Amino acid sequence: MSWSDLLSGPHRGRTPDFSVLTGPAPDPFLIHPADRKDLLAYRNLRRDAFVHDQNLFTGSDRDDLDDDPRTIVLVAKAQDGTVLGGVRLAPATDPDLGWWTGSRLVVHPHLRTTGVGAALVRAACAHAESADVLRFEATVQTAHAKLFARLGWERLGGTAVNGRPHVAMRWPIDRIERLANSTKALLAEVLAPFGNDIGGTGFRGDDGAPVPGSDLIAACDAILPSMVERDPEWAGWCAVLVNLNDLAAMGAEPVGLLDAVGAPTRATLTRVMSGLAAAAQAWDVPVLGGHTQLGVPAALAVTALGRTPTPVRGGGGRPGHELRLTADTAGRWRPGYHGRQWDSTSHRSGNELRALHRVVAWAAPAAAKDVSMAGIAGTTGMLAEASGVGAELDVARVPRPQDAALGAWLTCFPGFAMLTADRPGTPAPAAGPADSAVCGRLVTGAGVRLRWPDGATTTAVPGTVTGLGES
Repeated sequence: MSWSDLLSGPHRGRTPDFSVLTGPAPDPFLIHPADRKDLLAYRNLRRDAFVHDQNLFTGSDRDDLDDDPRTIVLVAKAQDGTVLGGVRLAPATDPDLGWWTGSRLVVHPHLRTTGVGAALVRAACAHAESADVLRFEATVQTAHAKLFARLGWERLGGTAVNGRPHVAMRWPIDRIERLANSTKALLAEVLAPFGNDIGGTGFRGDDGAPVPGSDLIAACDAILPSMVERDPEWAGWCAVLVNLNDLAAMGAEPVGLLDAVGAPTRATLTRVMSGLAAAAQAWDVPVLGGHTQLGVPAALAVTALGRTPTPVRGGGGRPGHELRLTADTAGRWRPGYHGRQWDSTSHRSGNELRALHRVVAWAAPAAAKDVSMAGIAGTTGMLAEASGVGAELDVARVPRPQDAALGAWLTCFPGFAMLTADRPGTPAPAAGPADSAVCGRLVTGAGVRLRWPDGATTTAVPGTVTGLGES
């Protein structure tokens, strides 16, 4: 049975029956962004439904979102091109902060029990998440709230549109929580054999570890083997970058590096070494030695040594402390890693890189963490966990590149970014070429919540990140 048969044939005006006794279900349909012709058909369906049939609007249901060039309309189309229904999505703020709304969901009146509406809702959710949205909401007619609930939406409360009862609902987006779980949640379990002394008293889970009986700080990081194989020079550069960031978060001045490199071919090994050497030269930190092996699967790890008589803890925050992000927002997405790795360092001069490195040492905050694999939000959770508190991030105040969606920025590796916590009113650090802003606070409790411009909060991380607890 074709969709045109349903819309104009003997089933017109009544719910079609697709049981095995009456024949096959209708032809498949596809959901995709609307073109100009689709948009006209979608708006005609809206007018018929919301203006003529339901009398929800008088004259027209058009509003400012219809004129917003950022608005996306998804339509369900039959194989013959018939528009069966549609829905629109749009950012709720300007600039776009990753808070979107869905609205004007409509399905042809003779097809409202055929699954088109549910498919459009699912497609809208998928599109929003693929667009790096972190908060997605809709105001739904009360009669349709059960459908949304069955699809996984959360009820926020009752409201009204032009005097008609509606329900405010939210699609739960767990992007930040999934990242934290995939990168850090296993730490407590796998580190259990070392007991509670790992890192030293007060430094468990920190970016670096004080070397007993000295003013040395040691840090060690490995690079993903797939990255070493795919982009060897960049892997070498990042192996230095992430370790020096660890030292910087502790307020330590770097004194040397050790590397351990494995590579399947000499060409790969040479390219890794080239990246390591370029970074060591840029930061003016010597490579003291290491280990090199050829003819093995790609592997790369670097250990960095630094000095400070007063290392900054990751767990020194207290409820009421302000959270500050100092990040180098210049640069671009690394080719091949769009939305995952921001390259803010490879274009910087040595003087600029070294100035960035001294941000935490200059500020001497109560707590500091460098932003790494868990992203800005996940790292905020790690600092809060180590401090025995929770955290709120004000999304509108987070420094970020103009070309980076907030959802991507909060979950990527940002190149250089330091989170610090200190008493309210603490002066901003000498940030060199970086941007720095207070963008949150530590609170009692656990986990990380995002605070939005309307005052609402959403959960980013519901509890601890690493399971290591207070340091």
